[in-house]
Amino acid sequence: MAGAVVRHYLTTCFMDSETTKCKISYSLHSHTRSLPLFHNKYETRRVVALMNGCEGDPKLPIGSIETRTLTAVPSPSKAMERLNVAIRDLKCNPPLTSGILRLQVPIEEQIEAIEWLHAQHDNLPRCFFSGRRSRANGNGSNLLMDIGNGNGDTSFTHNLVGAAGVGSAVFFQQLHPFSYHDWRSIKRFLSAKCPLIRAYGAIRFDATANISPEWKAFGSFYFMVPQVEFDELEGSSMLAITIAWDNALSWTWDEAIHSLETTMQQIASVVVKLKKEASGEPILSKTHVPNKTHWDLAVKKALQEINTSSSQLVKVVLARSSRILTATNIDPIAWLACLQVEGEDAYQFCLQPPNGPAFVGNTPERLFHRKWLSISSEALAATRARGESSDLDLQIEHDLLSSPKDHLEFTVVRENIQNKLEFEILSSLHPTPAVCGLPKEDARLFISETEMFDRGMYAGPVGWFGGGESEFAVGIRILEHWYTPEPG
Repeated sequence: MAGAVVRHYLTTCFMDSETTKCKISYSLHSHTRSLPLFHNKYETRRVVALMNGCEGDPKLPIGSIETRTLTAVPSPSKAMERLNVAIRDLKCNPPLTSGILRLQVPIEEQIEAIEWLHAQHDNLPRCFFSGRRSRANGNGSNLLMDIGNGNGDTSFTHNLVGAAGVGSAVFFQQLHPFSYHDWRSIKRFLSAKCPLIRAYGAIRFDATANISPEWKAFGSFYFMVPQVEFDELEGSSMLAITIAWDNALSWTWDEAIHSLETTMQQIASVVVKLKKEASGEPILSKTHVPNKTHWDLAVKKALQEINTSSSQLVKVVLARSSRILTATNIDPIAWLACLQVEGEDAYQFCLQPPNGPAFVGNTPERLFHRKWLSISSEALAATRARGESSDLDLQIEHDLLSSPKDHLEFTVVRENIQNKLEFEILSSLHPTPAVCGLPKEDARLFISETEMFDRGMYAGPVGWFGGGESEFAVGIRILEHWYTPEPG
C-alpha cells in the first residue's frame, strides 16, 4: 500500500500582561493553511558533485557577474532550443577562472512558474518563491524589471510574480549557525547589475539545537542559485540558465557546463495546467508529539516560569507535532498550487536540497524586505479563524481589534521589531516574538529545553538574497511528509 506520513505543527502562545498572567491558545490553522515539509523516506535521489560557495574566500571577488538577454520566443520549448544553442556556443569560449553567468530568454506568454515546476522531475534540487499576488500593483515586494529583447531594447518593464528553479549552479550550506562570513560568501556571487541572479533558501529556527534526520539535508542553513529558472512575469514569462564556476573551489568552467547540460537533458518544456483543487486524502492514523499528557505539562511549566517573580520571561510560543498517515502519496508541488488559491496575500515557497525533503509553505508573515538602503518589516500577531459568512468575518474583525489581550500581543511584536531594525537585520529580527517569545534568548532556551522535536526550518527565515534587494518571510505553519511505496 502506498501512503504518506504527514507531520503537522500547532503552536500555543503564553504571555504576561500588566494586570494578569494569561494563557493564549490558538491553532496554526487560524490564519492560513499549513506549510508542508515533504520527505520521501525511501526514495534514492541522485547526488552529483556541486559547488558549495561557503567553502570559498568571501574576501576574493568573483571574476565576472553577468546577465545576457536573448531574443524573445513564443513558447518554453523554443526557449529551450535557444538556450541549448547558447550552451554549445559557450563551450567554445572558456572565460576567466571564476564567475557567474545568467542567460535568459523572454517568453511571449504568461505561464505560471508553479506549473512549470510541477512538470519537472523531482530528482534535482528545486526551489520556488512567490510574493503576495494581491500586491503586485506596486505596493508589494515584486521586483520591477527592465527586460530586453536581445537587441538592446529595454523599454518594457515587468513585475516578477514568481520564480521556480531546478538544479544548483552554486549552493551555500554549513552546519554552523548562519554568520556574516556566510552572508559574504553568498553576496560574492550576486550583483545589483544582475537582479535576477538570486540565492533562495532558509535558515533554521534554532541553529544551536541538534539537527534531526529529517532536517539533515538542510544543515544549519541552505541556499541555492538555480541552474535552470522559470520566471513568471505580469503578461509574460522567462526561462533562464545560470552557470557558476570557481577554480579555487575545484569547480571549473568545463565541470559547470557539463553539470548544466546534464540538468537540461531532464527539463520538460511542455507545461500542463494544474487543477488547483485540494483532494481529500483518507487519514489512516494520527499521533501527536508530545502527547496530551506531556503537552499539558509543557503548558504548566511555561505558565509557572512566566509567573515566577525572578523570571524575565514575558512570552513563550510552544509548538506540537502531529503525524498523520494518509492512504495515498501527496504531491508537494500540487499541494503548494492549491495553497496559492487560498493565500493570495501570502508568500508561497518550496525548497528541496539534494537527498532532502521538500519544504513548502504559504506564510503571511514578512520578516523583512530590503531594497538598497530601504528596509521594511511587519508586526503580525494575534490571529483568528475566518467566519463562515461576511457578517461573521466583520464580527471576528471587531473582536480582534477590540481585544486587550491581542492588542498587548501585537504591541510586543511591533515594539520589538522597531528596536531591532537599528542592528543587523536578519540576525536581530529572527526569531520574532510571534514564533518564539520575549525576551528572545530566554524564550528560545525554554523552547529548546521543553519541546520534544526539532523545529528545523519551521519558524525560521525563508526567502532570497539578491544584489541590491532581499526578502524573507517567517516559515510558520508546517507539515512533514514521508512517502511509503507499495511493496514489490
